[in-house]
Amino acid sequence: MGVRAKWEAAGEGDLLIEWVKNSNALITSGKSTMANAIKGFSPTTMDPQSLSTEEIKAVFDYIDAWTPAPEPIGGDELTTGEKKVEIKYVPNYQKNLTIFYWFITLTIILLLAIIVLSGSISSLIKSDYFKERIGKKKDGGSALLSVLLLVGFLFAGNELFALTFNRPGMAEEGQPWLLVENQDLYFFLAIDLVLLGVVFYLRSMFMNFMKMVRKPKEKVIKSPVSKKLNKVLTDAVDVEEEHTILLHHEYDGIRELDNNLPPWWVWGFYATIVFAVVYVFHFHILGTGDLQNTAYEKEMIAKQKEVEAYLVKMAMNVDETSAELMEDENDLKQGKALFDVNCVACHLEDGSGKIGPNLTDNTWIYGYDIKEVFGVVKYGTSNGMPEHASKLKPTQIQQVASYILHFKAAANGKEPEGKITRP
Repeated sequence: MGVRAKWEAAGEGDLLIEWVKNSNALITSGKSTMANAIKGFSPTTMDPQSLSTEEIKAVFDYIDAWTPAPEPIGGDELTTGEKKVEIKYVPNYQKNLTIFYWFITLTIILLLAIIVLSGSISSLIKSDYFKERIGKKKDGGSALLSVLLLVGFLFAGNELFALTFNRPGMAEEGQPWLLVENQDLYFFLAIDLVLLGVVFYLRSMFMNFMKMVRKPKEKVIKSPVSKKLNKVLTDAVDVEEEHTILLHHEYDGIRELDNNLPPWWVWGFYATIVFAVVYVFHFHILGTGDLQNTAYEKEMIAKQKEVEAYLVKMAMNVDETSAELMEDENDLKQGKALFDVNCVACHLEDGSGKIGPNLTDNTWIYGYDIKEVFGVVKYGTSNGMPEHASKLKPTQIQQVASYILHFKAAANGKEPEGKITRP
């Protein structure tokens, strides 16, 4: 902004157009004081622009007429003419989803605890020993049923209209796959508190039943830790008590025991069922997860971006020891454009040579290998060839050097000056 006024004040308003079209050519001509004054501002120069004079003037008209956008008016509302746009505040869905995961995990743990305690109480109530000790005393089943009905009512009466599932690729930028509103979190908090109350209630009930059936003044013989652990993991009956689980049929004097399945195996089996249900919903019904083909394609795209970034990074590390001859048409076009700006004055457009040597013949002064040409362009030489490391990037030097090595022999080129003959 204001650059046109500066050039016009210096009496070079027309030269500003030439500066935009080809800054290097204007600097080389030496006819612009402004161009010479700012040529050392940056080690690289602006690329030539393929714009017409009218288009360049239109750009400067836009720059001079630019004004900043108006500041917002009011707090929650923006005024646009006569319309008022209301700002809608949305919760932090990413944070809410994380809390939602914790609530779901806690809910599953509490439900598993309720199932275990309920199963233990049920087994205790059905046992013959309990019936002998307690008789027809109240078992608390009605209270338990009331609590479970309350939990079921809360689940059935909940209306989670705010939960929104976003399939892969459908979510807006920054949004997770599931949009959880604040009221949903309050609901799950209430559910978990109720379930926690149920767990404490069942635990209290179980402990009361155990006190009721415990024999008075009976000394409890403590088992070794390994025996207790084996009992928990296998649920096996002690040898002294095996007569209680003998089946009635026998064969050749052999009778079969009716042991329960090991608890670790049973819960492992239940876990596989839960996992299968979650898997089907996650990958096939809700579509919130990527199947193998989709995940592979996404990973390949991500890795391709890493490869491209790596290649760009390595391209900036090109030097006279690692330069390679480029054959791609786009690279050669870029090399030609750079040659036209930086080299034509000394070597002519076809490379036949003027002040500088002929670049199309078979005799070279400093060598014709791409690495040698790269070094000459980068560092210059003692006989007048200027360095270009301060003007061109490593990739640009490689493009120019590759373009030079693709010259065809000029019919009226400058006489050979070198001693190194290219086959």
